[in-house]
Amino acid sequence: MGRKHGKRRHRERADFWRKWRDERRRTCSEGAGWGPGGPPHLAEAIHSWREFFHGFMGAWPEHHWIFRGRRFKPWREGLDAFNPFIASLLSKGGGLLPLYVLHLLSQEPRYGNEIMALIGQRTGGGWLANPGAIYPLMNLLEAEGLVKGRWEDPHKRTVRIYSLTDAGGQELIRLKAVIRPKLQEAIEVLQELASEMGNGEPGVSGPSEVPEVEEGGSA
Repeated sequence: MGRKHGKRRHRERADFWRKWRDERRRTCSEGAGWGPGGPPHLAEAIHSWREFFHGFMGAWPEHHWIFRGRRFKPWREGLDAFNPFIASLLSKGGGLLPLYVLHLLSQEPRYGNEIMALIGQRTGGGWLANPGAIYPLMNLLEAEGLVKGRWEDPHKRTVRIYSLTDAGGQELIRLKAVIRPKLQEAIEVLQELASEMGNGEPGVSGPSEVPEVEEGGSA
């Protein structure tokens, strides 16, 4: 195999997500249920993701030494868009989630399901908020006097709308001053680490520095 073929082989092996997107488009065209409204054939969608993961990694997600961990549980359940690194910042108790919720409420009053939907949209599905994370947080923010809740229908008491208080607005300014610079710093550090690790091939120091390896030879 020539040097160009070796280079292409290395790139293709490393680009897991591009290959998965291609596979997802293929299964969609074959009726596996990956439509824009969500997969109606959920079992087939989960099966496709798990089969692709197994074919690439050589192990099922729940058996792989890294991916079997709790952080990657949604991948075992077929949520391929879930990003565990985003979730680490936004999960229950995380410092970014309260800040971002206050930010959303600074734009306009919102109800809990709307907040969860917006977080899913803004993260591109990288993290799907759940009531177990959002509603305890809303109770805390309300108890701290940072938000004020009211029932849309005081008699049915099914939808509670939250708005930012003056104290919440001042707290948001303070939190942004403390957290946003460190968030930017984290982005820069992670970008540097990702760039240093390259595209998945051992010893590659950057995404553009793919070694040209001949079969049976060295870079």
